[in-house]
Order: sequence, then structure tokens, then C-alpha cells
Amino acid sequence: MVQLHDQTLRDAHQSVLATRLRTEDMVPICDKMDKVGFHSLEVWGGATFDACIRYLNEDPWERLNTLSEHLPNTPLQMLERAMNIVAYRNFPDDVVKKFIKLAYKNGCDNFRIFDALNDLRNMKVPIETAKKVGGHVQGSLCYTISPVHTVERYVEDFKELEKMGCDSLCIKDMAGMISPTRAYDIIKGCKDAGIKIPIDLHSHNTSGMTGMAYMKACEAGVDILDTSISSLTGATGQPPTESVTAALKGTEYDTGYDMELLMDIREYFNEVWDKYRHLHRSQALRLDPSVTMHQIPGGMLSNLVSQLEKQGAADKYDEVLKEVVKVRKEFGYPTLVTPTSQVVGTQSVMNVKFGRYKRITNPTKEYFRGMYGRPPGEISEEMYEMILGPDWEDEVIYERPASLLEPEYKKKKDELEDMGLLRKPEDVLTYTIYPDIGLKFLKGEVEAEFTSDQLPLEKPGEEKEVVPRIEYPYEGKVRVDGKDYRVKMRNEEKVIIDGKEYNVSVLFPDGQGPSKSKDKSKSKDAEPSGEETQINAPMLGTIIDLKVNTGDKVNAGDPIAILEAMKMENDIPAPKDGTIKTLHVQKGQDVKEGDQIATLVG
Repeated sequence: MVQLHDQTLRDAHQSVLATRLRTEDMVPICDKMDKVGFHSLEVWGGATFDACIRYLNEDPWERLNTLSEHLPNTPLQMLERAMNIVAYRNFPDDVVKKFIKLAYKNGCDNFRIFDALNDLRNMKVPIETAKKVGGHVQGSLCYTISPVHTVERYVEDFKELEKMGCDSLCIKDMAGMISPTRAYDIIKGCKDAGIKIPIDLHSHNTSGMTGMAYMKACEAGVDILDTSISSLTGATGQPPTESVTAALKGTEYDTGYDMELLMDIREYFNEVWDKYRHLHRSQALRLDPSVTMHQIPGGMLSNLVSQLEKQGAADKYDEVLKEVVKVRKEFGYPTLVTPTSQVVGTQSVMNVKFGRYKRITNPTKEYFRGMYGRPPGEISEEMYEMILGPDWEDEVIYERPASLLEPEYKKKKDELEDMGLLRKPEDVLTYTIYPDIGLKFLKGEVEAEFTSDQLPLEKPGEEKEVVPRIEYPYEGKVRVDGKDYRVKMRNEEKVIIDGKEYNVSVLFPDGQGPSKSKDKSKSKDAEPSGEETQINAPMLGTIIDLKVNTGDKVNAGDPIAILEAMKMENDIPAPKDGTIKTLHVQKGQDVKEGDQIATLVG
């Protein structure tokens, strides 16, 4: 008998609906899902924590608690990113321990723990903590294709995870690229090596060969397979729960699940899929055998499309995929899973947008310093010097990264109490893990992109209205993202919508905007003097920190501000030596590409 771990309520919608499925659309089907008899249901962790507070205005802790109440008979699982927890950097031990304790308290039974670099040092504390609180620990290794990721290496690391106390193991093929032969060899190798605990295979449909890989995994002795209800599978999603159940029926691997019950669940999620149609993207629905080359996982593909659209760079999609291959090799073959998928992906976007390594993100620098862990393969000295400078050897660390971090929980708890925002212990972790968007969420300043009763919405790009060129001064109506706005245009650079200024280039990216003003004085006002340089946002994002004040002297390359974009932190550097004349933004402010950040004189 093979059991199924169903991921419909977590990884499925992360892979095909940009992690936007709301809790109110999960609860109505919980009763039927709870009756299937799944080995476990994945309902939490991964990108769902971030998406809840950033896009949905939902408390992720309340989601876990709610689903636990509605799924009393099935173990609930979260995806836990080792020392990164549910974010994109390492946290100190006290924060990791507190998070796991509260996750278990709120209803999480099973913890799938992985490290993006398969650095077992980073997995030790979360494994020990989850075991201590009474959880089931599934030690996971990320699958990838590279010269250094051999079958023998996987088997040896799995043996070590069993020794570390894991209750089960998982081959985490987040990009859907494992071949039938490789699936068989790793699982059979583990069984032959004497590993006694159950082995789970997680994969996605992306390459088109996952069904064959699942069958060979069964022949090798796999105990658990990851699936999701067919309505939310697509190409980047998991193999369909119903299809796998039907394929194994009548064999020694038969799951024993009720197909009629699964079809009822499918019917419900068919309606959900139609309801969320504004998030459908063709790239997430088409099979892509090239995944065996670029190795980008389903969740990253789905979100990369969404992020490139927001950055106005959707046409760069194929170019970015090719760049990812180059960057990954230069980074020592990290697996493309959160957070290293974001590190490699964002740097690849920067390389395509601005030129190779002309802009280096802070996470890239941290990766090369060793602050994510030990890279799987060798990195050239030339790359180290390009990223960290000539004294790079003094920058690189070799111990477990979290060992260098000071405890944070009490400090963040005190900060939240001082702000009068502490309502429950879980809030401290929301604030600690996501200090900027988490604080906005706790203050009630996050506005949901949509609620369930507002769906369906228009898909971006549908019924697009072309705005004709117009002369200044202008007051009238324009359409933005499908909505009509009354606007006032003062000059060729700024437009006022509902009292807020926007760059005209954002509203009219194709040049279908206002004509240049014939008023020479206005044109002069819009242009800086020869001694002034405008520092603009390179892409859409949020200003999470300002590194200078008005009047500060800066050198070329000094960071002016930190921009959070595509889930990564990016320096906005001074283009030359000078003095900060004006700061045009505040900490926490959302900006679009081209928005003014500061004026530099010098």
C-alpha cells in the first residue's frame, strides 16, 4: 500500500495560483477531505505565511488554527525552511524554536523540514525542536540535477537524517524534473542502505515525466507520494490525487481511497479554479521539459510570471530562464528552492534588466558570504571577488550561519509591546520574520487584493483601454488596471490619482501618454539642473529602510535606501559622489519603477 500526502491547500495553489487561495475557500471542503484517509494534508508553511499577510490580509496563525478545527482526523503538515522558517534568511535558534512550538500548538502535526542547500547543520535545531514538542519530523532533501548531486550523496545524507531522529524522509523535487530512473535509484539505494523509516517522493508535473517517476518509485519501495486534487494541478502543480489513486487501484500499491469522494472534492475545486481565473497563467499550465535545464520549481515559475508582470518585464521571461542556468552554475549549483530560488531568480532578473552583475542584490552578497549555508559545489575566486570585492576571503564564514546570530525573540516582543501591538505570542513571530509587512499587517494597514465574495475578477490584460495622447494641462479620466480614475496631470512626469502622485511612465508604459508640454517653464521645472542627479527606484517594491538623511555626503556606490522587490532586499546605490539634497520617500512606502527616491547634488 502507498499513501498519499495531498497538497491542495498549500503547494498546489502556490504553484498555479500564486499562493492566493483564501481560507474561506478552503473551509467548505474540509469535511470531505478529512474523510479520505490521506497520510497527511499540507496546509501551511512555504509561501503561504508571506502571502497571507502581504496579499490577503489574513492572519496565517488563524488559518492554521481554523484548518486544524475543520480537519480533526487527518495529520496536518507544514513546509518548514529549516533556519529560514517561512522566510528568506536565517533566524537565531530562539526564534526557530519558538515558531515550531507555536506551530504545533496551533495545529501543525507534521513538519517537513528542508534546507535550500541541503546543509544538514541548518536542519539540526528545527528537527530536535519538532521532535521535542511531539511533532512528526520529515527530513527532506531538495532534488536537483548537477555534477555534485549524485545518488550516493543523497543516500548518505538521508542516512544521516535518519540518525538525527527523523520519523520519515522526503525527496523534495520542487521543479518536477526527477526522472524515473533517478527516482528508482535514490529510493532503492536508501532501502538497500538499511534505512527503515518511510520515504516520501514529492514532485510536480512540470517536465511531463512525473507519472512515470511515481510508478518507478512505487517499484523501488516508496511509502508516500505527494499529489493534489486535479483542479489545481496544471503543469507546475503536483500529479493529480484522483489519477494516482486510479492508477494504483488493484495493485499492491493501492491507496484504498474512495474515488467517488475524491470526485466530489474535485467538483468543488473545479469551481474554485474558475473563481480564481484572474490568476490563471498559461506558463503555469503548459508542460515544460526545459525544466530539466533551468530547474525552476513550480511555485517559483508561477510567482516569477506574476512578479515580472508587476515589474513591467513579462516579455523578459524566456531571457530570465536562460540567465538562471548561468547564474546557478556560477553560484555553485544551489537547488532552486526558497530562499535560494529567490536569490538566484532575483539576481537573474537584475542581470537581464541592468546587465550581468551590474546590480548585485544583498541576498546574493549574503549567499556568497555563507550566510545561507555551505554551497553544494565549488565557486570560483573570480566570482567571489566580483560579488564581495578583493578582500572577499575576510568576508566568508564557514560555521553554521545561525551560530553568529544574536537572540531576537525577546527584543522583538518588547518592541511590539512598546508599540501597543502585542495581542498574542504568535504576533511576535509575524513581526520578527517579516518586520516590515508584518508590522503593516499588525497595524491593520494591509488591504487584501481581493476577498472571496469579490471573485471572479478581470484577468490582467483583458479589456485593456488605450489612452490617447493628450496636451497639458489636463483633467479627465484614465483607466488603470481595469478601473476608471479622475486625474489631474501637472506636467509630463507626474499624474495625480485620488490625491496620490504616480509617474506617467507607469500609466503609459507603451508611450501612449501625454504630449510634452509646450510651456518652457514647466519643462524646466521637470528637469533637474546640471548639478543634480535624480536617484530612482529600479523596480516596483517597498522602501524598507533609508540609509541616509538630507544633507548627508555619500560616495558612489553607497546605499541610499533598501528596496524590497521580488521578495528580496536590494540596495539603491548612489550613482556618484555628492550630497543628498532631498529624500522623496519614507520608510515603508511603496514605489513603482522610476519613482524618485532622492536628489543628489554633486
